[in-house]
Amino acid sequence: MEIRQLRYFVCAVEQGSMGKAARKLGVVTSALSQQISRLESELSTRLLQRTATGIIPTDAGIAFFRQAQLALRNIDEAARSAKQARLSGHVSVGLAPTTAAVFGLPLILAMRERYPDVRLHLVESLSGHLGAMLNARQLDLAVLFNDDAGRKWSVLPLLEECLYVIAARGFKGFPRRKTVRLASLAGLPLAMPTHMHGLRSVLASAVRRQAVRLDVAMEIDSLAMLMDAVAAGLVATIQPGAAVTRMAAHDLVMAQISDPGLVRRNLLVSLSDDELSPAGLAARVVMRDVALALAGGGQWVGAHSLHDS
Repeated sequence: MEIRQLRYFVCAVEQGSMGKAARKLGVVTSALSQQISRLESELSTRLLQRTATGIIPTDAGIAFFRQAQLALRNIDEAARSAKQARLSGHVSVGLAPTTAAVFGLPLILAMRERYPDVRLHLVESLSGHLGAMLNARQLDLAVLFNDDAGRKWSVLPLLEECLYVIAARGFKGFPRRKTVRLASLAGLPLAMPTHMHGLRSVLASAVRRQAVRLDVAMEIDSLAMLMDAVAAGLVATIQPGAAVTRMAAHDLVMAQISDPGLVRRNLLVSLSDDELSPAGLAARVVMRDVALALAGGGQWVGAHSLHDS
């Protein structure tokens, strides 16, 4: 027995005519008659009696009509309750410092708007630490920069970020062009995060391929301190455009690194779908929507959807 058959039968009784009921339901009369005939066959009883002026319910039809009306009201009420119910629960999300700078607040605002009863726990840490926390089930989701196939993660390719060399205006030796190759930065003193950071791994692979030697004068694992050193004119750095999100008051210059393939891939990584709570599943959709909106609207400097590559 299908809900559709109940709706067809109730409408037919209320209209007193198969033709009128079919028009109201937006179906052809033959389809309506066929569904009611199947219902009668399943119940092994005649529900409607055809007359010269239309249809009338049999005694069995009258009894069934009352219960069918009640069942449909309960079904409609259940559907309304489901639509009106507000998702609740807890979800923990990990972001690297550069990602948090551009993505953190918009994510908070979007989650508050869509799911105000979901408690959001945000963790800002190096990507290597975030991966370890995900494996330890201390996080539900994270934006990471590489995927370890040996881990049982759900991985959604999200964004690709261009890399830039960044320094204070007037920094000695800073390239004058808007785009540069990695090899031309060999003599520039840089501040970079340690190898626990996904960006450093990306650069390490690039310099090995090109036999380039970069001058890493400082290793700083705090984005805020690293960018303070850059703004003070002590060093330059190589970062995605998101690193300058909180540096609007500083006079910085940027040049995009144009080496083919030298980009940072952002992956939306989570526990498996079987392990994610409804709140986690909802947050994953919101995270994707917010990231793509930021990139598409130009607020995430140098980022574009991997689907646009």
